[in-house]
Amino acid sequence: MSSAYSITRSVNVPRAVYLDFPLGHTAGKPGDKALQRKVMIDTLSALDTIQVPGTIRSLPYRWAATEDWKDQVMRPNSEKTEHADARVERTTDPQYHLEDDVRAAELNLARNGCADCIWPE
Repeated sequence: MSSAYSITRSVNVPRAVYLDFPLGHTAGKPGDKALQRKVMIDTLSALDTIQVPGTIRSLPYRWAATEDWKDQVMRPNSEKTEHADARVERTTDPQYHLEDDVRAAELNLARNGCADCIWPE
């Protein structure tokens, strides 16, 4: 199951089901058991019947009558609302969560010429 069509297509999955729902809510809205059940039944049916490798079947469900959730959730630097996207703009510069990660990358670069590579010791 996926809510990220382009990513799913790029990794060449054997088969998948796509729903145009916000990330983290692929099975449906929280508390909407009827929709979640329909999504799961249709997903299992699709995954059972897809015969061509790489097929991504889109399910017909919609998050809302309009797709305005994308403007609220998925747009960087959108108006500050409760659902605004707070992600940092993409950059080619490495970004690390912890200082230990920075040191590990620097050590890998010094030892192996590659900051991102992991080499067995």
